[in-house]
Amino acid sequence: MRRVAFFLSGFFLVTTATFAQNRGYDTIPNLPEHYWVRLENFKKETNFQGKTVFLGNSITEGGNWKKLLKDSTVINRGISGDNTFGTLARMDEIIKLKPSKLFILIGTNDLSKSIPDEVVIENIFAIVSKIKAGSPKTKIFVQSILPINETVEKFPQQFNNASHILTINDQLSRYAERLRYTYIDLYSKFLDDQGKLKASYTFDGLHLNAAGYQHWVGILKSLNYL
Repeated sequence: MRRVAFFLSGFFLVTTATFAQNRGYDTIPNLPEHYWVRLENFKKETNFQGKTVFLGNSITEGGNWKKLLKDSTVINRGISGDNTFGTLARMDEIIKLKPSKLFILIGTNDLSKSIPDEVVIENIFAIVSKIKAGSPKTKIFVQSILPINETVEKFPQQFNNASHILTINDQLSRYAERLRYTYIDLYSKFLDDQGKLKASYTFDGLHLNAAGYQHWVGILKSLNYL
């Protein structure tokens, strides 16, 4: 498995490096080997079409969605370190699932590599477009990028990009009706009175703890999206 993963990640590094050179920035997911190991594991899973799918990076992967939602059919398609480029590259696998509902949260890792806001936004719109073309009955929910709290101990400073998060979330909200997806504002519902990610919801100022995931699910249920 490791040999396969290294081969595939090497291929990914070569192809995306060429693209990155043309655009002037690094588009490779932060954990390329993990990315390919996860994809190989997805192929081994027994999944049925028409279920609820959560798509994103480590914040999504870290959620035990089956337990959180008390639904053994929920599918977790989060990959730690993934960015919008990596997510776009795996759309075929998502489309095959023909999700009834798709909850997307992606973009934080792009910002850690200083990928421009407009590129992150364009990629998220492209993800939505591909899903609509390949699985037109899927209800698409684009969730805002979560806030951060750089004052929490062990916060990874490369993710200190609060102003960019606000810019991207604003555009995701503005284009929801035009592109026919449902925008979910998680950002404002995770803030403390200082405008940062509430410390009780995180263990490092970026990722969520158990209370954070419970809060997330509570938001989705309060909106009648689950």
